[in-house]
Amino acid sequence: MQTQTIILGGGCFWCTEATFQMLRGVTSVTPGYAGGTVKNPTYDQVCSGSTGHAEVIRVEYDPNQIKFQDLLSIFFGVHDPTTLNRQGNDAGTQYRSIILYTRDDQRQEIERFIRELEDAKTFESPVITEVEPLGEFYEAEDYHHDYFKKNPDQAYCQAIINPKVAKLREKFAKFLRPLDKFRRRAILGLH
Repeated sequence: MQTQTIILGGGCFWCTEATFQMLRGVTSVTPGYAGGTVKNPTYDQVCSGSTGHAEVIRVEYDPNQIKFQDLLSIFFGVHDPTTLNRQGNDAGTQYRSIILYTRDDQRQEIERFIRELEDAKTFESPVITEVEPLGEFYEAEDYHHDYFKKNPDQAYCQAIINPKVAKLREKFAKFLRPLDKFRRRAILGLH
């Protein structure tokens, strides 16, 4: 199996990590920082807005199981790509909508996909997702990894991540891997 990689930023990486981990064909989801100028930034530095980085996830996937275009559909379907530096109550440049491509054919497909969204007037406002080549990806601190899995009862997870997961299940059910015990319990709100 030869995997491919794309870097996605759609607000808080706890949310995007939780949703993309649920997808069939996704082999790895790693939270991190990209799109900025400071080497080896910390979470606190990124949250200060001084590094230029966005909270992102590195998605490794098997293109024989899930298509790049399907990943784009899901990405644009579970966050708001029309708000500048904001997703819900999370505000700041670190929460901007951004895709960092690893190959030029990805850039072309992303730009074509966004044009199609615009032509179809999918959103009431213009898509402002940044599309840039990946410079450096910096993996986030360990405590950010599998945040939703480790903290399903935390208030942010209940109020913000659970609704995104529900939206994913509703709109993109055919792309989901079978639910494991943890995900079933978290989605149903069981402890």
